[in-house]
Amino acid sequence: MKRHREPPGWGALQPPPGYYRADGRPPDAMHRALILDWAVNQRIAGGWRVESRSETQVVMVRGRRPNHVLHAVVTAFTCFLWGPVWLVLGVTSKVERVALTVDAMGDIVTVNGPGGTA
Repeated sequence: MKRHREPPGWGALQPPPGYYRADGRPPDAMHRALILDWAVNQRIAGGWRVESRSETQVVMVRGRRPNHVLHAVVTAFTCFLWGPVWLVLGVTSKVERVALTVDAMGDIVTVNGPGGTA
């Protein structure tokens, strides 16, 4: 899978001003959950999917590993003609992970996780 480029400014992904309190106090748990939901929805729109979630953190992933069992069966049935295709898919498919965390002040902290080959 081709590595995607993030839109400009996604490293400092922050929700619109309406998600914060007007008096400047730190957001409570409900507002932090809304802020995190907003960030997750932005990533889902970009092709990511949720892998795990807690109250203040979401791990998202993009890309898929190839189904090696299926490719092994197809390779055996085609007398190893499918082998080069399987090899290319195995080498080029990537899985990217990112952890989105909302801190006590309502800021989104993004940490890129281990991305690897399938």
